[in-house]
Amino acid sequence: MHGMKKCPDISPLYARAQSSQLTRRQIMQGAMALVASSVLSGCGSSHSTAAAVSDSAPLSNPQLAPAGLLTHASLTVTAAATGSIGSAFAGLSYEKAELYTPIFSASNSGLIGMFKRLGPSVLRVGGNSVDKNVWTPNGPGQTAGQIAPSDVDSLAAFVKAAGWQCLYGINLHGDPTGATTAALAAAEVAYAAQQFGSSLLGIEIGNEPDVYGTNFFGGNWSPSRLLTLWGQFRAAILASTPGVPITGPADASNESTWTVPFGYAVTANEITLLTQHYYRANGQLPTSTAAYLITPDPTLIADLAILEAGAQGIGVPYRISECNSFYNGGASGVSDSYASSLWVIDYLFSCAQGGASGVNFHGGGDNPGYTPIADDNGTVVGARPEFYGILLFTLAGRGTVYTSQISAGSLNVTAYAVQSPTGALNIIVVNKDLTQNLQLTAQIPQTITSASLLAMTQLTSGATAPDLSATSGVTIQDASVNPDGTFSPSAAQTLELLTSSEFTCYVPALSAVLIQTA
Repeated sequence: MHGMKKCPDISPLYARAQSSQLTRRQIMQGAMALVASSVLSGCGSSHSTAAAVSDSAPLSNPQLAPAGLLTHASLTVTAAATGSIGSAFAGLSYEKAELYTPIFSASNSGLIGMFKRLGPSVLRVGGNSVDKNVWTPNGPGQTAGQIAPSDVDSLAAFVKAAGWQCLYGINLHGDPTGATTAALAAAEVAYAAQQFGSSLLGIEIGNEPDVYGTNFFGGNWSPSRLLTLWGQFRAAILASTPGVPITGPADASNESTWTVPFGYAVTANEITLLTQHYYRANGQLPTSTAAYLITPDPTLIADLAILEAGAQGIGVPYRISECNSFYNGGASGVSDSYASSLWVIDYLFSCAQGGASGVNFHGGGDNPGYTPIADDNGTVVGARPEFYGILLFTLAGRGTVYTSQISAGSLNVTAYAVQSPTGALNIIVVNKDLTQNLQLTAQIPQTITSASLLAMTQLTSGATAPDLSATSGVTIQDASVNPDGTFSPSAAQTLELLTSSEFTCYVPALSAVLIQTA
């Protein structure tokens, strides 16, 4: 609501934080101490709530108030399902051309460690390069334009070592000379299926065929032509590898005119998974800024609604098999900035609430654009900011997404709740406001005995506040993810319970917090 009162600056509490010799980062993350009853009443809290807090035992590891003014916010979680998150929800996507490099192998322990940090999940191999290579059964391997048995061997070994599954893309259009055929595609799938075994989630025939008319066929292209060509490839594949799961169509956009009609045409008898791609906008546009990235995305919500209804009508799940912030490699200084850490949490939960079975974030390399994991010719350089947002999402766990309603005035704040199969309720709150800290009171639909908090924030060396455009300095609970995937966060802060189903905490400006209850 507008015109909401702001709590006064808690200078005595902040002074105690400084005198305790805590690091600036710990203060910015908001390690929480209980606010005095006069401050609580000034923020609209009742006297009974303040009394209940003051009578409680001291917390072992309390959250301290962040510096600056506080805005009171309230969160209500209800036990009404609005989506679900499976164990393989947050996956990754790489260009098939990466098979020409040494990135995917059972000996790449660094990348395997990074995958395991997020997994188990799904690695999708495809992208624009999928239609620019040809199965070469006698090829030497790691050769541009060719996919050889040794390339598939290495990829399969990597996927198994990481404990993931693979969504494997094959050439539908052909290379620039049209050298591929349905028979070659079938031979490649037969070999890949043998090597992957149960680690093969499915075969994706082609990449973004809805834009083949622009990219390959000079406008002489239509959904009916796609169905004919795709059907020929599918028939050849199943003739040599009966029962192999086929997915599609992996369109760039055009959900209502290409993707869903394709699904209805081929039916659930021919595909096991409906696949679609999504990016917020063109990364080369001047409007593709950090500020724009973290604003609400109505186009995404509308597209997900189309896909959810279509997939239900077809009778198959759907997955966003390639996505990221901005296409054309991302927006430099935006897609690789702290803004992506905050954006990706909202994106993931939007997809879960929109009925998606999962998503795959496209990446690879070390260019100044999007990639959750930066690598130099296969060697992991480090976790990019986006990786931290994906990690915080995975730490919330799998389960049922509950309906959440947060009231924080006009501030750009979102909140999500996930009830795990064991019954525990985990909550993520994302505060995208540049300056305003939140003092949050949360009401949840079940009894709890404890609540703890992990905070994701950013702080560049020498800075005093998070920076949306920073490309480094992101941490979760004061810890960075190492290039081998190891991660040692500080102990979670203990939160004050106001009642058996209500607690309070702080959410600093430009941060996301994960609240775990028991």
